[in-house]
Amino acid sequence: MALAFSDSKLHSDRERWICIYPIYLNSKRTLAQGRKLAKNNCVEDPTHQEIRDVLTAAGLTVGVENKLHSRERSKELLYRGRIRVQLKNDDGTPLHSNFPTRDSILLHLGKTIPNLKTRQGKQHPEPSSQQSSTSSKKGKGKGRR
Repeated sequence: MALAFSDSKLHSDRERWICIYPIYLNSKRTLAQGRKLAKNNCVEDPTHQEIRDVLTAAGLTVGVENKLHSRERSKELLYRGRIRVQLKNDDGTPLHSNFPTRDSILLHLGKTIPNLKTRQGKQHPEPSSQQSSTSSKKGKGKGRR
């Protein structure tokens, strides 16, 4: 059972860290389906590993949880994962001056994830693999009845 928000918790406690789900940055989703940014700032099918890698490289304190967003229809592992990020110090000041708000972190993720090495190779091979798979299916079938 989820506990109610407690003001007595410090900002360094994990319960006070912000949550980021991959669906927040998915350009294939609508705002009603959980996307938080404009489409031009989003990425196609981001994963929690990519989000974790970018935030760790930026020097933020990150935690990964095996959770699923409530608006996510697919239960696959690809869409699973929630990232927790410490946004503020215990006195309430931003931990990093570059990331004072949740939106600044989301914008940074939207700009940085497409530049990852794992993303660079995925853009061009898709059309050629689809063409070869469709051409190999043509002669197969049960035949005449």
